Amino acid sequence: RLPKLKLISQTGRNIGHIDVTACTERGVVVSDAGGGNPNPTAELTWGLIISALRSIPYEVQRLKEGHWQSTVGDGLKGKTLGVYAFGRIGGIVARVGKAFEMQVVCFGREGSTARAREAGFEVAPSRDQFFANADVLTLHLPLNAETRGIVKRADLARMKPTALVVNTSRAPLIEEGALAQALKQGRPGRAAVDVYEDEPVLQANHRLVKMPNVVCTPHLGYVEKSTYESYYGTAVENIVAFIAGKPVNVHNPEALKKA
Repeated sequence: RLPKLKLISQTGRNIGHIDVTACTERGVVVSDAGGGNPNPTAELTWGLIISALRSIPYEVQRLKEGHWQSTVGDGLKGKTLGVYAFGRIGGIVARVGKAFEMQVVCFGREGSTARAREAGFEVAPSRDQFFANADVLTLHLPLNAETRGIVKRADLARMKPTALVVNTSRAPLIEEGALAQALKQGRPGRAAVDVYEDEPVLQANHRLVKMPNVVCTPHLGYVEKSTYESYYGTAVENIVAFIAGKPVNVHNPEALKKA
């Protein structure tokens, strides 16, 4: 439908929503805006963890309605933090957990666990124990064909009734429908999520948004001033460079031969 299309300039580096093969076949160059800054998503992860464990959104609303304390929160010291994938974001989350005096346990593929060990963090002896022992379990994997649905119903069913699962990465990392089902069954007992299968979520039209044991935010992980300046600034630079005949940040260089 776009026969004149020559360039897609992507904000950020996640191009999972683009059919790169089709673009290459048609000579459409795909440029991305690099890896961005891992800190905003890591910061939001901790915002969600603390908000969920201390019932902050609920207590804020109750106070506005004229009430005083009505919940008893859970602290972090001495609890087990499970970090699934020790990458740039997961590494920051793990270090903050250590600062809170949590027992930080990491899990993931060989490269991820090697980085975790090198940084001085414990690695779970097995997948089953990773899920079963975590008081807070947070996901920090990229979404691709290998990781889609990587967290199964059986994994969630092993978690403690008091555990909190956090997802600021991508919703499809968890098997479709598994999180809502697990929460209804009481294992884990709580969740905090920033991402959904179909976005945007409007009119609260998502089962997790309606659940009282879930803290939900509208994909705020990257929504921070310096990140926006970087992403959109680079996206515009990609366009200017392409027009000048010197394309940069090209994800599919084969397309340049057909352009």
